[in-house]
Amino acid sequence: MPKLQEAVDALETLYPLRYAESWDAPGLIVGDLDAPVTRIAFAADPTHAVIEQAIGWHADLLVTHHPLFFRAVHETSGAGVHGAIVSALYRHGCALWVGHTNADAAFRGVGQAAADAFGLHDLQPLEPIDDPQSPHAVGIGRVGRLAEPMPLRDFAQVVARKLPETEYGIQVAGELDAPVSTVAVLPGSGDSMFDAVRASGADVYVTSDLRHHPATDALEQARWEASLRQHGLHAGNGDGHLRPALINTPHSAIESLWFRYALEDVPAAIAARTGQRPEVKWINMRTDPWDLVIR
Repeated sequence: MPKLQEAVDALETLYPLRYAESWDAPGLIVGDLDAPVTRIAFAADPTHAVIEQAIGWHADLLVTHHPLFFRAVHETSGAGVHGAIVSALYRHGCALWVGHTNADAAFRGVGQAAADAFGLHDLQPLEPIDDPQSPHAVGIGRVGRLAEPMPLRDFAQVVARKLPETEYGIQVAGELDAPVSTVAVLPGSGDSMFDAVRASGADVYVTSDLRHHPATDALEQARWEASLRQHGLHAGNGDGHLRPALINTPHSAIESLWFRYALEDVPAAIAARTGQRPEVKWINMRTDPWDLVIR
């Protein structure tokens, strides 16, 4: 049967660690390399509840998008939840592998999965990575076109329908009746990428975790440029409409769209290496933190 090392090799061929941002540390976090892998669970976040479900299903490997550790760690004792998670994983023989920004950038990774789910075509990375080893264009985010233009309000409904349900929902800023054709998508925290989005000529930017000041500044600049274009001056991209509009999505929800591909690609890659295909399961519990929205 496949060993953990073989499963990791397959994962890191699909989602190369060299694609990760410099501050990120994805890859194998917990596990013995010679342990057998016959069951793989997938989840957005390695929360304690997710770990319990993976162990309850007798998973040999849990693949998550978000890291267990975002910052330097100096202890993993039972005094903290992260230490308790590491202990539980080892006690029950379940490894943990994280595909974070490396999976964001990969072919059939997080960015492409979201763009495909929203019906985009002619995809290109929002921020390309030069990888001569890849036959596909790779990089952070995706920019693509809809088959037919539609009003912003209708495209926002498409996005909402495709996402796993959350209490938080989505938020939309822009001219709701303005036509949308070109879309930039960056699953996860995206308000550091406004310059790249404006340069892409996107009509709308779909991302997560938009903060008040960066989002307000981006919208105000877009409104000003639209007013200049209405007076016949060249500014920004497009016509007299505000571009790009913004769609803010729940962070884990949009990134969970990746598992539509990973549930197919990972076991197939392991089977190609070992001749044996592991069983897979998506633990799709809601892990966005908000339980109540009061309007």
